[in-house]
Amino acid sequence: MKILLASSEIHPFSKTGGLADMVGALGKALARAGHDVALVTPLYGFIRAKFPNLIREEWTFDLPLGTRREQGGLWSLKVEQGLTVYFVEHPGFFDRQGIYFEGHISYADNAERFIYFSKCVAHLARYWPQPPEVVHLHDWQTALVPALMLQQRTEGWGTPPPTCLTIHNLAYQGVFPADAFALTNLPQEFFRPDGAEFYGQLNCLKTGIVFADALTTVSPRYAREITTEALGCGLDDRLRQRRKQLFGILNGVDYGEWNTAKNPYLAHPYSAAQLDGKTLCKLALQREMGLPERKEVPLFGTISRLAEQKGVDIELGALEEMLSADIQFVLLGSGSPAFELGYQKLQERFPGQVAVRLGYNEGLAHRIEAGCDFFIMPSQFEPCGLNQMYSLRYGTIPIVRATGGLDDTVTDYNQDSTRANGVKFQEYSARALAKAIRKALAIYSQPDLLHRFRRNGMKADFSWKQTVPQYLKVYESAQSLSASPQGAGAPIPDISEP
Repeated sequence: MKILLASSEIHPFSKTGGLADMVGALGKALARAGHDVALVTPLYGFIRAKFPNLIREEWTFDLPLGTRREQGGLWSLKVEQGLTVYFVEHPGFFDRQGIYFEGHISYADNAERFIYFSKCVAHLARYWPQPPEVVHLHDWQTALVPALMLQQRTEGWGTPPPTCLTIHNLAYQGVFPADAFALTNLPQEFFRPDGAEFYGQLNCLKTGIVFADALTTVSPRYAREITTEALGCGLDDRLRQRRKQLFGILNGVDYGEWNTAKNPYLAHPYSAAQLDGKTLCKLALQREMGLPERKEVPLFGTISRLAEQKGVDIELGALEEMLSADIQFVLLGSGSPAFELGYQKLQERFPGQVAVRLGYNEGLAHRIEAGCDFFIMPSQFEPCGLNQMYSLRYGTIPIVRATGGLDDTVTDYNQDSTRANGVKFQEYSARALAKAIRKALAIYSQPDLLHRFRRNGMKADFSWKQTVPQYLKVYESAQSLSASPQGAGAPIPDISEP
C-alpha cells in the first residue's frame, strides 16, 4: 500500500513531544512491513543544518492563501527502503528557531503557516506521480487536509484517496479568528456549525473530525474518554456522531532506539535477566545530576512538558511532603515559567535530593529512564503517553494516574498481583500521588517484589509490530467508506458530490 503520512513534526528531524516520536516510528514500522511510505513535514530552519544531505526535488508549490499566492519548494531524504521523508520549504513560514513558538509565545501567523502546509499536503496527494492510496494526518496542524481534498473532488479530482486523522491530544485544536477561514480558500458553506465553524471561530481539528474518512486516537481508553463531556474539550458531540469511525490504537515503542542492551546513550547495558548494569546506570545518573551517589536510596524521575495537563502541580505538592523521606528526585523538562521556577526552588531547598535540568536532551532522557527506580507521570489526562512504556522496558517502575493510555499500559498490584508492573492512583491530588509514592517505597523495601515488578515491565511488548496491523485495518476501512458518494465523514451535501 502507498501511504502518505503528514505531520508538523517528525523524529529525528523535529520534535516537541510524543507526536514526533509516534509519526517517525509509525513510518518506519509501515515501511518495514512492506509498504511504500512518504512522510511529509515542514522544512524548519534547524533541519538543514542537522541533515545536510537533503535532496532538492524538482517540484514547486504555487498555492493560494486567501487573496495572495505563496510559493514553496520540496526537499527529500530517503531514510530506508520504502521510506522517504519530504520537507516542504517556505523560509518565511518555517525557517525559524521554533516549531510553534519562541520564548513561550506562539507565532502570530500559525494559522497561515499550517493552512499553507495543509494545502501542500493536499497538493502532493493529488499530483504526486505515484499518488497515495491513503492519506494519514496528525493533529490540528494537518486536520484541514480532508476538507481541502473534498473540495478538490468537486473541482475535478475524481477519486481522492481516503483520509485518516489521528488525534494525539484533543486539547490542542488550532482555533483561530473567523477571518482565518479565508486563508483556506474553501467555499463559505464549509464555515458552519456542522463544518469548520466553532463558536464563531475556525477550528482546524474540528474540521478534520467532521470530514476525515476515519479517526483514530492513540489509546483505547482515550478514544472512549473524548466522547464524554468531561474530556471532550467541546467536541464530544461531534466525536459521538463519528463513533463508528473512531478507533483507539495504542502507540507503539521503537525498541530499536529505546532499549537497554545496545544503547549509545548508556554506558552500562543491562537486561531483565542481568540487572547489575541498571545499578551502575543509577550511580552514573546521580553523578551526572550532581546528587550523592547512593545506590540504596530510591531514585524517582520525571521527563515532561511542564504544563498542567502533565500533573506537575500535584507532583510539586507531593514532593513537598515526600522529600522528608530519604529519597532523590530528578527532572528533565520545560514549559510554564511558573512550574519551571517551582522545580528550581525545590532544588534550591533540597540540593542533596533534587536535581533539575530545564530543556530537553535526548541522551539524558535515556539515562534518566535507565538510572531511576521509579518514573512519575501524574497526568490530568494522557492520550497515550510514551515515557511510561519506555520506563517499563528500562525496568523503571511507573507511577501513573489511571487515565488514557497510562491506564491501558500499566498494571497495578491490585489489578493483578502476578503481572503487576507499576503503581496507579485515581484521584487527581497531591495527597493521592504522595500515597502512591509511599506504595512505591514499600515495593522498593522488598527486593523480591521490586525484581518482579521490574521483570514484568521489561517483558511487556508495546512494539509497533503489535500496532501496525491495527492501522492497516483502519486504512482498509477508510478505503471502503470513502468509496461511497459522500465518503465516511459528514460532508456538506451541496458541495460534496463529484
